[in-house]
Amino acid sequence: GVRARVGQSTVSYTPMQMVRTGTFWLLYLMMTLVASGGLMVTAQLKPIAATYGLDRKVMWLGITALGLALVLDRILNGLARPFWGWVSDRIGRANTMAIAFGLEALAKVALLQLVSRPVWFVILSAFTFFAWGEIFSLFPATIGDVFGPDHATTNYGIQYTAKGTASIFAAPGAALLAESAGSWIPVFWAAAAFDLVAAGLAWVWLKPRTAKLG
Repeated sequence: GVRARVGQSTVSYTPMQMVRTGTFWLLYLMMTLVASGGLMVTAQLKPIAATYGLDRKVMWLGITALGLALVLDRILNGLARPFWGWVSDRIGRANTMAIAFGLEALAKVALLQLVSRPVWFVILSAFTFFAWGEIFSLFPATIGDVFGPDHATTNYGIQYTAKGTASIFAAPGAALLAESAGSWIPVFWAAAAFDLVAAGLAWVWLKPRTAKLG
């Protein structure tokens, strides 16, 4: 059953107790890494499209490749949250994180190879957002699992600041990297690397940690 795969701590941690654990800070690092990768791509999408003329290439009903990508990105980013939450209820949070983060890294690498093709630009950028959106359903669930239900909302509020931390690094970081390299390609490689590190942490560290819950 679902509960067999998703354990929950029998002890509820207060926010102060939670932030004194190494587990919290590793979860914080994971969310920061994935959010940074997602935000870096978000920041670069329009400049990338302009480089290849995709902001002018009309694809459907007068909508450009960039316009279509931006619409689909938002839709799939929203759909990702219930979808990946549903998956994680069945196969576990850590397994789902490892799969989603790994797929997101692959999508970014594939986008680098096929970015000049309008259809692939739309599909792969949308898939990147689909894999990235799951952090907003999986991390709150994981915080509740690991640190108990009593303070879950406040505890996730603290965890959610990882997105703010990510935005501090991602936007200027992506801009500086792209400017210094004269290309946005290193930005994508960095974002993919962040995803792979987070996927590895989910598999090697989080999975055994959450397996002991319940």
